[in-house]
Amino acid sequence: MTAPQTLLKAWNLKPKKDMGQNFLTDPSTPEMILDRAGIREACGQTIIEIGPGLGAMTIPAARRADHVHAVELDREIIPLLETEIRVAGCNNVTVHSGSILKVDLEPMLAEGRSTLVIGNLPYNISSQILIRLLSFRHRITRGVFMLQTEMAERIVAAPGSRDYGRLSVAMQYCGSVRILASVKAHLFYPKPKVDSSIIEVVFPERPLLQSENEKLFFDVVRAAFGLRRKTLRNSLASGLKELTPQNAEKLLIEADIEPSRRAETLEVAEFVRLADCFIKYK
Repeated sequence: MTAPQTLLKAWNLKPKKDMGQNFLTDPSTPEMILDRAGIREACGQTIIEIGPGLGAMTIPAARRADHVHAVELDREIIPLLETEIRVAGCNNVTVHSGSILKVDLEPMLAEGRSTLVIGNLPYNISSQILIRLLSFRHRITRGVFMLQTEMAERIVAAPGSRDYGRLSVAMQYCGSVRILASVKAHLFYPKPKVDSSIIEVVFPERPLLQSENEKLFFDVVRAAFGLRRKTLRNSLASGLKELTPQNAEKLLIEADIEPSRRAETLEVAEFVRLADCFIKYK
């Protein structure tokens, strides 16, 4: 693995701060991430990689997977990336130019549920990326993502904690989440201000929890956290046009939830129960 500073200089390129570009400098880190994620050689999977950059993760992933679809936003860096892939002798990588928020993922998804998504997600749009991927979770087996530690802790946070919020509920409703490893800031170029964490999201074939109407479920979660410091009675009445404060209290009682509780105290299963009771108010 050639140092990113050397590669960028040779191609007369610089890291783009607005794209959140921080390149791994330690070749053992991508291998560690793949090992921790259980991605072995000849794993028989299709991998979609978000933000391949200079190929630090792309190349070792390609040596283990059937095919890698690498989605890169930075058009200027793609010729460098493709050259690195070619020099490494990896002929099972397809580089796609575009944003992971807009690119058509359908052609990249494998038959059945043998697609794995990996990537070092830029902090400013990481939650948007994760929410978009949730809509494809029935076609994806797992996701393994590098995030700023603050974001990773939000995703795995338990009810009652300061970090527990809308994203925590959405991710934990859709799959099981855990932190696999931490990656120190000095292992990147340029060095970010904070450390990163690797999280794994496993999407079960049969959901552990299933709302009767998922759109309503996510609407209820959004409304509940819309006024985070208010009671559920007030936040739901404010965020759901179908509810008055009186109806919100009635709904909560029907769902066996104390109206004076706040959103961050509810477990995911309680949000499911609340959303299922809300159906009659639509």
